[in-house]
Amino acid sequence: MKVVIVGGVAGGATAAARIRRLDEHAEITVFERSGYISYANCGLPYYIGDVITDPEDLTLQTPESFFKRFRINMKIHHEVISIHPDRKTVSVKNLENDEIFEENYDKLILSPGAKPTQPNLPGVGIDNLFTLRTVEDTIQIKEYINKNHPKSAVLAGGGFIGLELAENLRELGIDVTIIQRPKQLMNPFDPDMASMIHNEMRKHGIKLALGYTVEGFKEKNNGVEVLLKDNPSLHADMGVLAIGVTPDTALAKEAGLELGIKGSIVVNDRMETSVPDIYAAGDAVQVKHYVTGDDALISLAGPANKQGRIIADNICGGDSCYLGSQGSSVIKIFDMTAATTGINETNAKKSGLDVDTVILSPMSHASYYPGGKVMTMKVVFEKETYRLLGAQIIGYEGVDKRIDVLATAIHARLKASQLKDLDLAYAPPYSSAKDPVNMVGFMVDNIEKGILKQWHLEDVDTIPKDGSAVLVDVRTADEFSRGCIEGFKNIPVDELRERIKEIEKGKPVYLICQSGLRSYIASRILEGNGYETYNFSGGFRFYDAVVNDRALIEKAYACGMDY
Repeated sequence: MKVVIVGGVAGGATAAARIRRLDEHAEITVFERSGYISYANCGLPYYIGDVITDPEDLTLQTPESFFKRFRINMKIHHEVISIHPDRKTVSVKNLENDEIFEENYDKLILSPGAKPTQPNLPGVGIDNLFTLRTVEDTIQIKEYINKNHPKSAVLAGGGFIGLELAENLRELGIDVTIIQRPKQLMNPFDPDMASMIHNEMRKHGIKLALGYTVEGFKEKNNGVEVLLKDNPSLHADMGVLAIGVTPDTALAKEAGLELGIKGSIVVNDRMETSVPDIYAAGDAVQVKHYVTGDDALISLAGPANKQGRIIADNICGGDSCYLGSQGSSVIKIFDMTAATTGINETNAKKSGLDVDTVILSPMSHASYYPGGKVMTMKVVFEKETYRLLGAQIIGYEGVDKRIDVLATAIHARLKASQLKDLDLAYAPPYSSAKDPVNMVGFMVDNIEKGILKQWHLEDVDTIPKDGSAVLVDVRTADEFSRGCIEGFKNIPVDELRERIKEIEKGKPVYLICQSGLRSYIASRILEGNGYETYNFSGGFRFYDAVVNDRALIEKAYACGMDY
């Protein structure tokens, strides 16, 4: 059996190695147009920021080491320029000498990945305007920084690469501005959760131009002029386009393969394309979202590696299926960690799902053990079935652990209330006897049983303020004096029983505290005395962070970043 693989990074390299482990005698050739194979895309920004200092650390294998271990021919600087399914060959160009030749195959695997999205704007391609996708891109940016010592950079795009690069440039002492058309960074997060990411970026001196539309670029004063719609332009010594990636599927299109979202390659659950004996994996393929079942593009290393393994199994006579992508991801943002899995509330509603959420702010480990820090968790579930749909966590220690537990629970199709039953490891330096994931389950269980009723951030402007409801803030008087929501009366929870007559019966009571815990206790006190209560999801800390962030975004937009 002869296998040809187009692309030697995540999906392609994994498929090649797995085929060899399953078939010692298969003839395997990988064509990779860059000069590197099996490299870590996610590590590229950290080389620019001197966290990773040796460029060889970015590559997990070399063509030589791959051949020595697996006897696989890794042909770097070789670009497959066309596919001929009718005669089962590919045309290949040797980029070092421009020689073109044909290579036949029994099975063909496409793992071309994705390319940086290049908007059709004036000035794209000028000097000092970079993209970051390959090792070569990384070295080019690093060499420019070392030679020219830029003092400022503008990044167009606020996704994973944009944020990681912004952090690493800032650590080098460069002034960084991120421009993003949506009024938030990191679209996998809901806008309310993204506000905490914004705050962390601002805390480290990064300017956020959110809600701005880039209309083009110009070379000016040995730097880059970024032209903005309806706003003054921004100038920087260098610019980086990080507005996302587009499936690199020109080959597939020319060969007549069925294409889907943004020109991605359509595959079945065995990773087979519409053409016999051609498989595809990685950022170039359309997948099913595991939670919604909708077609999706999810460009992450984990799914690409799994898909490559599945292709290898099926080529070698197995029967492996890809169940779909869940979008589990985690990112370091200076001192903070942000993670997500499944779908957020925004996308759940777009998919037509009737959902509810719980928001809580537990400690990373037992509060009595030194060093614990607050994390904020937002968990999305379906109202009628209580099926767990997604989660977002922002904090410090322990975020990665909790998101992986929740990702596993979603994969197992647990109800959100069943999280209370998980038997999770506990020791004071690592967790609490009531782990944050268990706490989510307790809260949803209370909702399911009618013990807890909630009101949310989007209800702030619509809750009755005409006297038909009672609005109570149960924080301490000192906390209340430092900020509150207009119309709320302060009755600290520890004084509630003595002052309960101040709350008129027969009216719904809307409660809030700092994190949601004391107001839940107040809710139980009042419910036990015949009141109908609603507890604010997230607490005043969460409310204040979101409202202040929205105000800063609007101020920055109104002032053209001059504030």
